[in-house]
Amino acid sequence: MWELSYTTDSETQISTTNTSFPLTIAKICFPPFVSKKVLFLVTSASHLKGSPTGLWLEELATPYFSFKNAGYDITFSSPAGGPIPIDSGSMKGAFLTDDCKKFLHDADAMGMLSHTKKIADFESGDYDVLYLTGGHGCCVDFINNGDVKSAVETTHSSGKILATVCHGAIALADCCKPDGTTPLVKDLKVTGFSDEEEAMVQLTEVVPFLVESRFSEQGAKYEKAEAAWGSHVCVDGKLITGQNPGSSLATAEKVIELLA
Repeated sequence: MWELSYTTDSETQISTTNTSFPLTIAKICFPPFVSKKVLFLVTSASHLKGSPTGLWLEELATPYFSFKNAGYDITFSSPAGGPIPIDSGSMKGAFLTDDCKKFLHDADAMGMLSHTKKIADFESGDYDVLYLTGGHGCCVDFINNGDVKSAVETTHSSGKILATVCHGAIALADCCKPDGTTPLVKDLKVTGFSDEEEAMVQLTEVVPFLVESRFSEQGAKYEKAEAAWGSHVCVDGKLITGQNPGSSLATAEKVIELLA
């Protein structure tokens, strides 16, 4: 009879238990399974013009569990490295979703969130997806930041998946195409926190610029949901952008589709 025996070097060995044939008669080598790697980039900023802010938790928790359930390797990075501030507004009422609650009790997730690595320490070859989460903290350290700009531009130009949700998209406004001058979003279909939504949270005069307006100025094909806070996701090549917190799940699902 034939028997499959598995070895530690990712090889499968076929042998026979018949004593007349004591030697291995064949060895079939299978490439080791390599899971997809997702690198999250989350804000390190705890204040925006003196007001407390940070990461909008749902925009990390939702894709985190989507990718974890898909079997991906997940790493958290940030502009400064170290612990990540969470916007207290995302920890209240309906904003504290089931995924948020589960995230807060996930030892691996909270461990990574408390010890993020600096985005400058990564190269595009280290991951398959760079995923920029939101929160108004992004309006502080996702712009005018050479490390963030370099990571975004390199990811996009190398053909890796680049995904953003809500204010994470603000980083795109600082970036260029490979020619070094043309705005990255020019002629691309994108979305991000809308001007109307910014006005509704009364931060129009606080943020450095409005994502929707800036994208339009840069020649992007900006899209948004018919109604404020509705889910809307744009996919243009390997660039995936989600409009707002309500778009977190759909954005993650689009990433999984492209990785399939």
